[in-house]
Amino acid sequence: MGGLNRRDFLKLLGLGTAGVLGVPVAASAAEIPAVAFGYHRLVAAKETRSICAYCGCGCGLIVYSKNNQVVSTEGDPDHPINEGALCPKGSSMSDINTIVADNYTRVANARRADKVLYRAPGGTEWQVKDWDWALEQIAKRVKDTRDATFEEKDAKGVTVNRTQAIAHLGSASLDTEENYVIHKMLRSLGVINIDHHARL
Repeated sequence: MGGLNRRDFLKLLGLGTAGVLGVPVAASAAEIPAVAFGYHRLVAAKETRSICAYCGCGCGLIVYSKNNQVVSTEGDPDHPINEGALCPKGSSMSDINTIVADNYTRVANARRADKVLYRAPGGTEWQVKDWDWALEQIAKRVKDTRDATFEEKDAKGVTVNRTQAIAHLGSASLDTEENYVIHKMLRSLGVINIDHHARL
């Protein structure tokens, strides 16, 4: 297209559509206000490149934010995997932390958990805890479970050094190196029930 970027292409596409429909338009794309193309929400927004976390494809995203709040997401045209395209799940990525209100503005999603919530065994109320407490509890419970179920030898006397009480299901959104490190950590604990959801 010789120097025509994606945004200009979309503007010209809008002009062409307006012309076909007989809608009066300005003399050039430069004279058309951004609001006509729905870009008003992106004016002065910060662009951050990211990766969609829904599946193992790893499609590129451009995340637009204002005042530390996501206002829009779109496919990254420079990303080699998706080249700007997104599936319906990837297109709805901005709905993870905000939703569209009745007046068509984005507001914080009240159902999104942004704090550690803990309900004690037999309890009926959720308690707000800090992240340090939660990480310490997770580590303690993993160690307690491992120690209580660790087998040095099996029934035939063969050294196995394992626990069968812990399992791990991996994520396809992790790269090879991350999976390698996680696998080494799990093996060091004696975990043998290791699988990966991409295999399924």
